[in-house]
Amino acid sequence: MHQMISELVEALQYTFIQRALIAGCLIAVCCSFLGVFLVLRKLSMIGDGLSHAAFATVAFALLLNQSPLLVSIPLLMLASVAIYALNKKANLYGDAAIGMIAGTGIALGVLLASISGGFNVDLFSYLFGSILAVGKEELYAAMFLCAAVISVVALFYNELFSISYDEEFAEVNGIEVKRVNVLLMFTTSITIALGIRLVGTMLISSLIIFPAVTALQISSSFKKALILSASVAVFSVISGIFAAYLLDFPAGATIVLMNALLFIISFIIRRIKS
Repeated sequence: MHQMISELVEALQYTFIQRALIAGCLIAVCCSFLGVFLVLRKLSMIGDGLSHAAFATVAFALLLNQSPLLVSIPLLMLASVAIYALNKKANLYGDAAIGMIAGTGIALGVLLASISGGFNVDLFSYLFGSILAVGKEELYAAMFLCAAVISVVALFYNELFSISYDEEFAEVNGIEVKRVNVLLMFTTSITIALGIRLVGTMLISSLIIFPAVTALQISSSFKKALILSASVAVFSVISGIFAAYLLDFPAGATIVLMNALLFIISFIIRRIKS
């Protein structure tokens, strides 16, 4: 135990560990907050759809030799609008629209990777995440994003709460449902664009879904669910990074498995209480 504590203290001396912890916790808060609203609206798989689309945007950015972050954000915002438009105007269910965007994203990503000469190291790192390689640019972006997400939730809390439970009732009460939906989609797409650097395009949806579902299992109110979801996400990131460092595991996958473990614990607690 003493040796393990010594190793963790030593790890905290490294700049890359410090950046990973800070950026990871900030992105975790964003994912967990947005995840509660998306899960309640049965749109939790939007994270999966946009993460698959992100694979195409990253491949496109690397093909052009541009920053994946700067290319992914606007393209994922367009993809989120496409999901919303397909869902509303084409009379498709939410999961069908998400599946179409996800499939198209993967196909485009594979095609672009083939054009650029196959899967290189950079593209592979975005598939499965490289949180320990977070740079200053991504750290500052995570800080800005976290502040923006918290501000959006605080300013539009009543609107987001209303449409999460009954969209039609919210519209009757004068809430601009379309504007709030687009705002939620945009915020989610930007969060995913940053989050794929941490856990990869294959796992980012888990960072959105697991903390929210875990919190909703045992929370007695909506606000408590938001706070607990953020707490679960942050704990998963911190414990996942430390466990990955000590055991030499992939950090992104370890973070997701920590989330899964906490969900199982919350599920058992709920069953015992009921």
